[in-house]
Amino acid sequence: MLTIELARRLTDAGLTWEPVSGDRFVVPVTGMEEEVFVISEITVDVHHFSTGDVIGFNGTTEWALDSVEQDKVVWLPREDQLRDLLGDAFVALEQLEGGYAVSVLAGSGAVERHVDIDVERAYARALIARLEAAGAA
Repeated sequence: MLTIELARRLTDAGLTWEPVSGDRFVVPVTGMEEEVFVISEITVDVHHFSTGDVIGFNGTTEWALDSVEQDKVVWLPREDQLRDLLGDAFVALEQLEGGYAVSVLAGSGAVERHVDIDVERAYARALIARLEAAGAA
């Protein structure tokens, strides 16, 4: 699974999030970093207000968290979302001994490989490189 650090790097590189059902996120406060929440119309939903989006926890009577502002959470994109965000730049996914490599086309047309022990992390590293290259252009 994607780490909070890589998810933050994606945001810092320019990735924006429009929350939809099925999206995963964490609330990065002490004691909650390991709790991964999933947006669903049943338990966790997005409420749109003129002041900004709020992620609401519906029917959570066992604890006092009713909602949290979207900019206070960290989105953890899934493998399919990361691959979709790479778009036509995506070339291949390889399983390696002890990890994965994601190959993408760089702006120059060369193929770059991004390797990590986790497939989502490899995709995230490839997307971070693309976003940073686009931001530098």
